[in-house]
Amino acid sequence: MKIFGLRLKNIIWILIGSAIFSFGLVHFNIQNELGEGGFTGITLLLLYLFEWDPAIMNIVLNIPVLIIGWKILGRTTFFYSLIGILAVSVFISVSQNYMIEFNLADDLTLAALFAGVFIGVGLGIIFRYGGTTGGVDIIARLINKYLGWSMGRAMFLFDALVIFVSIITYLEYTRGMYTLVAVFVGARVIDFIQEGAYAARGTTIISEKSEEISRRVMEEMDRGVTVLEGRGSFSGSKRDVLYCVIGKNEIVRLKSIIDHIDPHAFVAVSHVHDVMGEGFTLDENKNPID
Repeated sequence: MKIFGLRLKNIIWILIGSAIFSFGLVHFNIQNELGEGGFTGITLLLLYLFEWDPAIMNIVLNIPVLIIGWKILGRTTFFYSLIGILAVSVFISVSQNYMIEFNLADDLTLAALFAGVFIGVGLGIIFRYGGTTGGVDIIARLINKYLGWSMGRAMFLFDALVIFVSIITYLEYTRGMYTLVAVFVGARVIDFIQEGAYAARGTTIISEKSEEISRRVMEEMDRGVTVLEGRGSFSGSKRDVLYCVIGKNEIVRLKSIIDHIDPHAFVAVSHVHDVMGEGFTLDENKNPID
């Protein structure tokens, strides 16, 4: 179902991600006086120095970035981002008005881990469904689009800069270090949420019984197999090379099939971070898998 060209499912998940993000920010970062990176870190800096409401400043700071987002990222991403930014501000305000005391001031390690996990899960969900929360999120999306960096890596670099400024202005050294831990955990969780949905393995198989292996994989695992022509550099003999992308939970089954047919086959397994196409994002009729 679509609303003004936007998928309702995406909007709902962006709202859920925004709620998780805001809950973690208020209850683990603000409550334990930890900083944060990016534009969120700037809103916290303004909160601690001038007592400016982060819910309002989140919108104010993101106006110029939204303009860039409209011109570069296009209409759909712009509106998803707008939803994310407004939702984060609303949920920050709600969390501040209905705050739950977790009493983690004496265990900042746990507070930093919770902060990283909640913010990472929230942002990961938002990113996965096409939205951002503005600021560095949009910049990280541009870097991911044009330079190929993971969004978690790009955000971590920006976050480190903002945290450094926070440390030299208001954030004490100890809490600055715990903030870095939270940001690092959040970056890893973001990558996991984004890539975990389509976590897959690419397998390269060289065997004298490649035809039988290919047939069994297609029949028993319902996975496509690409046959490449290869030639050994030492022997000079030509041999088929099979390439197959499977889910990471299917690797044991594939190895079992190969071992049963040809125990001496050469098999190389590699991580695949993003998969698009039939069996992963499309069904057998080439329709998107929801």
